[in-house]
Formats: sequence, structure tokens, C-alpha cells
Amino acid sequence: MTSSTPTRVWTPDGWRGDAAGERIVPGIANLHSHAFQRAMAGMAERQTNPADSFWTWRETMYRFAERFTPEALHAVATQLYVEMLEAGYTSVCEFHYLHHAPDGRAYADPAEMSRALIAAARDTGIRMTLLPVLYMTGGFDERPLSERQRRFGHTVDAYLRLLDALRAESDQLLRVGCCLHSLRAVPPAPMREVLAALPADSRVHVHIAEQVAEVEDCLALRHARPVEWLLANAQVDQRWTLVHATHLNEAEVQGIAASGATVAVCTTTEANLGDGFFPLRDYLDAGGYWGVGSDSHISISPVEELRWLEYGQRLLTRRRNIAVGAGSASVGETLLQGVHASAERSTGHSAASLAGDTLMLDRDAPAFAGASDEDYVDRWLFSGNRNLVREVRVGGAQVVADGCHRDREAIAARYGRTLRALLAD
Repeated sequence: MTSSTPTRVWTPDGWRGDAAGERIVPGIANLHSHAFQRAMAGMAERQTNPADSFWTWRETMYRFAERFTPEALHAVATQLYVEMLEAGYTSVCEFHYLHHAPDGRAYADPAEMSRALIAAARDTGIRMTLLPVLYMTGGFDERPLSERQRRFGHTVDAYLRLLDALRAESDQLLRVGCCLHSLRAVPPAPMREVLAALPADSRVHVHIAEQVAEVEDCLALRHARPVEWLLANAQVDQRWTLVHATHLNEAEVQGIAASGATVAVCTTTEANLGDGFFPLRDYLDAGGYWGVGSDSHISISPVEELRWLEYGQRLLTRRRNIAVGAGSASVGETLLQGVHASAERSTGHSAASLAGDTLMLDRDAPAFAGASDEDYVDRWLFSGNRNLVREVRVGGAQVVADGCHRDREAIAARYGRTLRALLAD
């Protein structure tokens, strides 16, 4: 696309520009990613226990995580970010806890694993918010980390030094935020110490209320539900992103919405793990901010995340067209408005920067035959499984053309070699 090519651009207020032009929509922010888990996608689908759940899946994930080196992490993350860009994700919030060597000792450069992720983002051209994770305990009872969790752990001082070192890497396409793994992994006193030390504009992400067992343990030991406890014990505001927040009561739905925080819903991973359904309609009615993430990367498609966010609600209610807002009767437009509204809040990148992150849809695809302004977004999100993204720009720079990333083949070849080596033992 050249500067003279006619365009038709979607905005939250409707389509603008040449009605016959190429169709441009905003890039999608991926609000939650564990890059290394891309390498195990599809490898945890054999029953290990008749009561398989998130907790049994987690043991498989821990065994896989033990194999990663910085070089392997870079190769896997680079492949992942290519797939994200081709699918229409133009920025990623990388929730990174694979910090140390498998025996728990820090690398000579304590930020080596983080730098592998930064290099992968720069190599592919995706916009990144790196979220180094504070992970200190193995449960609400503050038990020590298990052997398989050793490479995740930090003291508060070491964690704050890591953040300081990584913030020096920040540039137009990289922001560094703070990440508390979960309430079970960060006791109250260290949480308060870290939050007090952060820059005023730092983004803060946290896993919360993903599992029923997590809610029950928090009630037993902190005498409050996880979201209830967090809202009462931290200054949760628009800088915060609560990941999953699947199991909420009415007061928590209202509390998150009133705080200005964003919920990162990871529909395909939540379905894959058997987590449950986010109360989307109640949250929309409360005026809450939300976005989507691909989390464990069993799917790398914003279309699938958004489609199944809506479909889950249809299955629960046995009704259709659940996610609609006051401004539009279109489910697709309401969903696109939602992810657009949350991007700056969760990523920390400015609205002006994010405006340069765009997707050109393939208007010649059969899915768009005879499409109008009224149904274009709905057709994109609810019409088949062909990828309808033709061109992707990040910060105005083209990174995907004709549906393919500029370095797709070389990166895929390196990923193949890396994955075969990871699985060789």
C-alpha cells in the first residue's frame, strides 16, 4: 500500500475514508503471553489423570520449562511473534517468569532470558510490553517454591534490580512493566514493597481468580476472595491488568469496573485448561475495560479469542448476539471497540504510537464478497477460519505483506531445529 492508495479506515465511531478503498482496522494488542509455552502447544492433550485440570497441566508445563536456554527461548519467541503478527496481533504483553537457570541460579547477566525476548520482539518488529514476573512462594500459605519453580523465583531486591536494568532498554516499541505472578505467589508485604517502588506510570499485571481452588484457598487463608482482597489491599486503577478474573461475584465485577483496571480474557487457553467462563455481559453492563490474550498459545488468533468469547456466552445463556454495546448492534464492532479501548491502558504505549499499528484486510477474499460497512467487521470475526489479514504495519512500518512475515521461512526453520532439540531427550 502506498500513501496514494485509497483507504477505508475503521474507527470506534465508524468507517472513514474512501468507500472503495482498502479496508484498514486497528492492530490488536495481545494482553497476555507466556512465549515459551508456544513450544508445547498440542502436547498436553493426553489424559494423565481422570480428573485432569489446570493443576495437572501445570506439572507438564513445569517439566517442559526446565529444558529452556536463552537461545531456545529466543527461537521459540521469534516464531511465536511472527505468528502473532500474521494473525493481526501488533503488540504483546509478555508475562515472563522463566528467569534463571534450571537449578535456580541466576545467569551471569540476570536479565539474559528477558533480553532473549526483547531480541525476539525486535527481530520480528512486534511492539512489546515486557512484564518480568515476581514469583516468591508456592501458595497462599507462603510455602517455599518447589524444585520445578526454582528458576522463577526472586527476592524483592533482585526483582527491582531486574526492572531497573530492563527499563534502560525501553524505546519506541518496548515498554517494561511490573508483573505479580499471582496472590498465591507474592505475599502481601513484598507486594506492597514492590508497588511502592514502581514509577508512577508503570503497568501492573497479575494472574487472578483463574481457578476455583485459588478462590477457595484465598478465602481460607486471607478470608476474602482474590479480587475482593486485591481491591481492598492495593490501589488498583487504570494501570492494572487483571489476567483471567474468571471466577467473580457481582461485587467484584462492579469493583474491577469502578477501579478502571482492565481484564485480560484468554478464551482459548481458559477453555483448553477447563477454567470456566468470564462473566462478560455483566462486566460490559458495569462499563469495565477488557482485552484478549493468547496466553499458552494453543491458538494464536485474535479472531478465535474474540469469536469464542462471544460463543461462550451464547452457550451459557442459550441466546445469540450477547456482546453488543449502546453504540452498535454489531457483536464484531463491540468486540473490536473493546480491545481497541484497552490497548493503551494495558500496554503502556501511547495512543499516538498505537495509531501506527494497523491491519489491512483482504477485501478480495470470498468472505467479504458484497460486504458493507455494517457487516465488514462481523464477517471478519465470524466467517470461517481463513486468515483475512493481508498486510500488517507496526509503528507505520510494514512487517507482513500478502499474509506473510518478511522473515517467516528462516525463523520457522530455526524454530524447527530448536523444538527438535528440546524434545530430543
